[in-house]
Amino acid sequence: MLTLLHDINFNIEAGTSVAILGASGSGKTTLLGLLAGLDTPTDGAVYLDDHNLNDFDEDGRASLRAELVGFVFQNFQLLFGLTALENVMLPLELAQAPHPRKTAEELLSRVGLQERLHHYPNQLSGGEQQRCAIARAFSTRPRCLFADEPTGNLDSETGKRIIELLFELNSEHGTTLIMATHDIELSKLCRQRIRLKAGSMLDNEMD
Repeated sequence: MLTLLHDINFNIEAGTSVAILGASGSGKTTLLGLLAGLDTPTDGAVYLDDHNLNDFDEDGRASLRAELVGFVFQNFQLLFGLTALENVMLPLELAQAPHPRKTAEELLSRVGLQERLHHYPNQLSGGEQQRCAIARAFSTRPRCLFADEPTGNLDSETGKRIIELLFELNSEHGTTLIMATHDIELSKLCRQRIRLKAGSMLDNEMD
């Protein structure tokens, strides 16, 4: 049996920022998926907001994610048949939140896309797509936001702005921000740094 992660144990405080560091293949994305309830461990337990994810089936974990979690993917994961506005409205509508259009418009304006509401993803630049994805991730006011290499497909200047935006929204909303990254400089902006190598945790530093 192939072991992807082993001997990993840590706590994350609500409202903090965390970098999961490591080279490609170290287990960052696997760990992120476990923490978000996208995957389940063969051994051990993951607690999300005091909920043991092992106690839930797939539908239960999906419901919990809808209530507590936002996710920003490296490849954006926008729905190409929907406009920027519709992409951000969708999770709000699924959650039956009040005034989904107004909330989506405000968030897209917050990330600088007020002039691009009715553009489809293929009409947006990479940076604009990532800003739209961030607006969507924050739309339901998640307790915890996971970001998997959020600047991996962006040029350095755009990536810098995306990171600033993530930390601004993290601070404003009190959201716990957990990022998988190989960027040492980015990790220094976080209050906690968990370093992985070949599926094991090398260290867990906190400022």
